[in-house]
Amino acid sequence: MKKILLIMLLMLVGKISQAHVGSSGVQMQGQAGPYKVMVSVQPPDVIPGTAQITVFIESGDANKVVARPIYFYSGDKGAPTPDALAQVPGKPGQFSGFVWLMEWGSSSAQIQIEGDKGKGELIVPIIAVSTAERAMPRELGIGLSIFGVLLFLLMITTIGASVSDGILRPGEVLNASQKRKKWLNMGIATVVCSLILYGGSSWWDSWASEYKEWLYKPMKGHAAILKEESQYIFQLKIDTTSWRKQRKGSMLSLLIPDHGKIMHTFLVRTPGLDAFAHIHPERKDSLTFEAYLPKLPAGKYLVYSDIVQHSGFAETIVDTLEIPAQHGKSENLKVTAYEDTYVVTDPMDAPGKIPMDENVVICGKPGTKTVFKDGSYAVWEGKPDRPLEAGKPYLLNFEIFNPDGTPCIPEPYLGMTGHVAVVRSDGSVYIHLHPTGTFAMAAEQTFKNRISDTAKIAKRPAPAIFRDSIDKHLARLNAMPVLEREQFLMTEMGMYETNAAGMMGMEHGNRISFPYSFPKDGRYRIFLQVKRNEKVLTGVFDAKVTDPTTL
Repeated sequence: MKKILLIMLLMLVGKISQAHVGSSGVQMQGQAGPYKVMVSVQPPDVIPGTAQITVFIESGDANKVVARPIYFYSGDKGAPTPDALAQVPGKPGQFSGFVWLMEWGSSSAQIQIEGDKGKGELIVPIIAVSTAERAMPRELGIGLSIFGVLLFLLMITTIGASVSDGILRPGEVLNASQKRKKWLNMGIATVVCSLILYGGSSWWDSWASEYKEWLYKPMKGHAAILKEESQYIFQLKIDTTSWRKQRKGSMLSLLIPDHGKIMHTFLVRTPGLDAFAHIHPERKDSLTFEAYLPKLPAGKYLVYSDIVQHSGFAETIVDTLEIPAQHGKSENLKVTAYEDTYVVTDPMDAPGKIPMDENVVICGKPGTKTVFKDGSYAVWEGKPDRPLEAGKPYLLNFEIFNPDGTPCIPEPYLGMTGHVAVVRSDGSVYIHLHPTGTFAMAAEQTFKNRISDTAKIAKRPAPAIFRDSIDKHLARLNAMPVLEREQFLMTEMGMYETNAAGMMGMEHGNRISFPYSFPKDGRYRIFLQVKRNEKVLTGVFDAKVTDPTTL
C-alpha cells in the first residue's frame, strides 16, 4: 500500500550523488546578442525535474527574459515553448525561474532576451541525469498507509453494501441468503483488490529497480604507469564491465575533441595538492588512452580525465595513481602534446614549505599575486581575509602582468585565453573551468549545430566511421603550426572571426574571468593556466569557502 501511494510523491527529498565530481551546477558568461550576461543553472537531481535558472544582465536594460529546454535528440523542432523568467525584486538586471527537463541525457537551456538593445540569445549546455533516490518521510508514510488501509476497507464494504443493504427498501432487513451474498461479494472484492494492490506493488518494485539501474553512475577507469625506456607513460583504461546491461554499446567510439583534444587529464598529488599536471592522453584503442608523463615528484595522485560524447554529454573519469620517483631532466623527456605541463608548489597544510624542483611556483591567495616560473605573475582580485560563500555565483577575476609590471595579454591556449582547474582539499570537488563557464566548449558547439539542424530526431552516426573521422581530424590539428592551430580552435569554438573584429565572446585583455559557484564549504586550490611567449604557465591560489547557512 505504501509503495502504491509513493507514486504520488515521487519528488520529495533526495540524496545527491557525485555526478560531476561535486559540481552539478552550470555557470556561463558570454554575449546574448548585444547583452553581456552571466547565467547560473542548477539542474534537478531527478529527471523529470525542474532546473533553476538565474540570468544576470551585466550590460543593457532587459525587460523580458524567457528560457526553454532543448534536447540533443529532439532538437529545436521538438522543444517546448519557452517559460518567462521573473525579474528578481530589488535586483535590477537579474531574472530567475524554472524550466522542466523531461529527458535524460544531454540537454541545454536556450535563453532569449529582449530589451533596449533589441533581442539576444544564448545556449547553456546542461547534463540532465538522475543522481538521487527519493525517500518518503516516515511520518508522511505512516499517515498515507493509514489512509490507504481505510480506502481499502471502504472499497470492500462499499462493494458488499451494493449487493445487500444498498438494494433494500426502507424498513427491510437482510435475510440469511442476502447476508451470505454480502459476505461472498466482500470476499471476492477483498481478493480482487488485493490482487490489484499486489500488481501495483510489483509494478512499482520493477519501476524502482529499473530506475536504480539507470541512476547515473560516473564512468570508471583504471589508471596505471607504464615504462618505456627511461620514461614513464600514463595509461587510462575505461572500465566497461557493466555496459552491456546498461546498453551503452559503442559510446567510446563517439567521443568528440574538446579544445582540440580527445581527453584532458589532470593529476594532483594528495594530500597536499602540491604537484599538478595537465596532460592530454591520446586514444590507442577504444578503451585505452596514453600520454608521456611529465617529471612529477613521487606520490599518490588524484586522476581526473574529461571526455565529451558526440551529443555534448561531458563526463569525468576519476581514479587514484601511485607515481614512482623519476630521474633525469624534464627537458629530455618526451611529451605527447605541446601543451602538456606540470608544476610543483607548497602543500596546503604547510604553506611556505617550498619543495626543490625546477618547476616550482609559490601559492597565492585572493588579493595577492603568484609568480610564474618565467617571472611574470597573476593577481587574483579579492580580499585575502574574506572567505567565499558556498552556493554563490562568482567571477574569479585574474590579471596577468609581465615581469616588469606592465599588463600581459595572454596568448591563446587550446583555443581560450586561459584555463582553471579547481580542486577541494579532499578531492571531492573538481572542475575544469574556462572564461566562458563550467561546461565543455564542445558541448556548446554541439547544441548550436543541433539547433540549426531541422531534423526532429538526431541520427546516431556509424561508430567506426565517426571514430575514424575524429582521429583524422586530430591528426590534422597536430600537424598544424601552433599559431594556426590556436586560431583554428578559437574559430571553431566561436571565439574568433577572421572577417570581423577578431576575438569574440570574451574580452581580450590582461584580465581573465572564470564564472563558478563553489558547491560546498572547505579549502580549495585553484590552478590557473595561461600562455606567454609560447610557453604554458601555471599559477596556484588557495581559497577558503564557508557555508552561509551555518554562520
